[in-house]
Amino acid sequence: MHKPLRIAAIAAACAVAGAALYGAGAATAGQSTANSTHEPYNIGLLVKDIDTYYGTAPDANGVYQASSTSPYAKDLASIDKAAKKYIDQAARKAVRKGEKPAVVFDIDDTLLLSLDYEKRYNYTYNSATWAAYVNKADRPAVFGSPELVQYAEKKGVEVFYNSGLAEAQRSAAVENLKKVGADINLDADHMFLKNAATPPSYLSGCATPGAWTCTTVQYKSGTRKHIERDLGYEIIANFGDQYSDLEGGYADRTYKLPNPTYYVS
Repeated sequence: MHKPLRIAAIAAACAVAGAALYGAGAATAGQSTANSTHEPYNIGLLVKDIDTYYGTAPDANGVYQASSTSPYAKDLASIDKAAKKYIDQAARKAVRKGEKPAVVFDIDDTLLLSLDYEKRYNYTYNSATWAAYVNKADRPAVFGSPELVQYAEKKGVEVFYNSGLAEAQRSAAVENLKKVGADINLDADHMFLKNAATPPSYLSGCATPGAWTCTTVQYKSGTRKHIERDLGYEIIANFGDQYSDLEGGYADRTYKLPNPTYYVS
């Protein structure tokens, strides 16, 4: 997963958590602080707000975990409850219309939580440390998400994954998803990862062998278009922790999961 904007964009993303990011009259997510005379939100205090939101604490092995009683967990529970109700109704409606219903899940911080990485590296990104972290295949689940995957499958909805992870990280992603209980459709026909070496033909507008120029929105919406137009499914719901996971169409409804630790454009 490429995370181009880390610390500088935490403030904008933290709005999801309900934090007050700037003082009165200061910049918002749509207005650069570079043009503002108001002092931005203090980054040390922002990190404390993020820790409070997650209920962040190290476990017995020194791994930073989110609390199951945190505001973060409560927000996820609310989203999951609404999504299950919708999936049940939308799946039955799609079948009545002769459609094949499907749901699409992002992976990083939608199904697998990377809070420990963010804490250890002070909300910065390095491709080598990130790859090593992913390859450990030991991330905890985002609260409720594996159960949501299972729920969709039980309702007769086809489950797909649309991730910014690289093709080289496929085996680690599969292993980790199995560990947390999201063991549904983890084959190459259902799990779409970035393959810059040999990109699929449906992304030919922005990716050719060895020349990947797709934005996150182009990649993810292009993949959803492929699922609908080429594979014949109706995507009733699309889940992601970034707005770029959700933009670009080809989903009847989108669900934005909270993530105040980084921003992917």
